[in-house]
Amino acid sequence: MSSFLRPAADQEGLVAAHYRPVTTHFAIAPPVSVVIPAMNEAENLPYVFKTLPEWIHEVVLVDGNSTDDTIEVARELWPDVKVVQQLGKGKGDALITGFAACTGDIIVMVDADGSADGSEIVSYVSALVGGADFAKGSRFANGGGTDDMTPIRKLGNRVLCSIVNHKFGARYTDLCYGYNAFWRHCLDDIALDCAGFEVETLMNIRVVKAGLRVQEIPSHEFVRIHGASNLRAVRDGLRVLKVILQERGTRRRRPQRPAIAPAANRGEVS
Repeated sequence: MSSFLRPAADQEGLVAAHYRPVTTHFAIAPPVSVVIPAMNEAENLPYVFKTLPEWIHEVVLVDGNSTDDTIEVARELWPDVKVVQQLGKGKGDALITGFAACTGDIIVMVDADGSADGSEIVSYVSALVGGADFAKGSRFANGGGTDDMTPIRKLGNRVLCSIVNHKFGARYTDLCYGYNAFWRHCLDDIALDCAGFEVETLMNIRVVKAGLRVQEIPSHEFVRIHGASNLRAVRDGLRVLKVILQERGTRRRRPQRPAIAPAANRGEVS
């Protein structure tokens, strides 16, 4: 059994001293940081925070110069929240800022619009402590789903995902999804330099090129609760395609390690 994963019942003293209980069956040693990029999401944050597990190490809220009560609400909901002000613009810039502020060994990306279920974090963390480097959320893996994608966005995601799989030898079932988790050391291998929404695609491409072990996690995306999304299918699709074309000529930086099959094919507990 992994050194990160021990039966809580058999290791009560060790768990109390060194491990963080996750369920009644296991505990983990690595601290988990959750990064939430947010701009004017005060109304949605209560839905986001109420699903976050109590055992996570820290919540890093990256505020994109909100004009509402986003920061105040976050601090009321999670008194120990670490608030970081975003100096640049764009989701990619916000995530890079948040990653730099994390102190945990595992980093989880969660959107602030209420579309993600924080209780799924246990599945992501389980995949990482079980041997994966990068746990990639998928709305289209067996057990996943989405309430928020229009037919045109589904088609665009499928086409772009197929291109990435073909060009880079990936086996993704979803491409443009922001619910992911990874070991912090992975940041040294993927060197993010993207400011916009296409950052998720860039991450997915670079983890494959870096030879990191990827495991897909079935995830359900809910409809944004309040406010309107800044996503634009055609505009953002073209930006994603541009990233794919720019990346395709770059060589993989180290040999490919054996990939871990999607959770749906391995009988993983979610």
